[in-house]
Amino acid sequence: MTIHELEATCKQVRRDIINMTADAGSGHPGGSLSATEILVALYFQKMNVDPQNPKAPQRDRLVMSKGHATPGLYAVLGRRGYFSPELFPTFRQIHSPLQGHPDMKKCPGVDASTGSLGQGASIATGMALGAKHTGNPCHVYAVLGDGECQEGLIWEAAMSAAHYQLDNLTFILDNNGLQIDGSNNEVMCLGDIHAKFKAFGFHVIAVEDGNDLQQVLDALNQPAQSGKPTCIICRTVKGKGVSFMENQAGWHGKAPNNEQREQALKELEA
Repeated sequence: MTIHELEATCKQVRRDIINMTADAGSGHPGGSLSATEILVALYFQKMNVDPQNPKAPQRDRLVMSKGHATPGLYAVLGRRGYFSPELFPTFRQIHSPLQGHPDMKKCPGVDASTGSLGQGASIATGMALGAKHTGNPCHVYAVLGDGECQEGLIWEAAMSAAHYQLDNLTFILDNNGLQIDGSNNEVMCLGDIHAKFKAFGFHVIAVEDGNDLQQVLDALNQPAQSGKPTCIICRTVKGKGVSFMENQAGWHGKAPNNEQREQALKELEA
């Protein structure tokens, strides 16, 4: 796909996020909108995956460690062909495969069931370690939230990833600066997050604008360093693309009403 086609896909994914959360009357639009370019770049350009064979043994894996951002994940999976977008209106409905947090037993394309923050990083580390032991050439990606990095489990996983020299593992940090209770700095300051991951033995790549698709692709296409896991830190905007949601912590886990939906869709069309 060309960069223009990928950007058009990002716009469609953002529309899907708004519609899914509005239809359900619940969900997490803010962090889904901030991670849109990350997910589109992974599934439509970088990852070795086949929607017609979602369990292929040598496929690349994606662990959505910030598991609440399922509107973004489902929108990308649906548009990539893992299931029909006609399922989107069933988001968060009883018996729907599109639950509020990803369920690998119900939803095609979901590689790990997540939701308890921090655990996805450890799951991805285990997947990468298993691949090393079995000679599987796959690469494992995990999308983390910055508020999630307040969990100690993230750093246990990071320490293990460096110890076992998992150069087949990439953490991608959606660094939008906000979490459910306010800014990261107010709740629990992360300090110099770049220096922290470097100190834990990671090859760190900084993306100045994680909502610029080309910058994200350039970072993903950098070669891995032998014997080192990678952490790509993307500075993003929570609620990106919808003016009244941008940089607003209140839109972490609140769905738009119908009037807000119309306004958001109008802005996205523009």
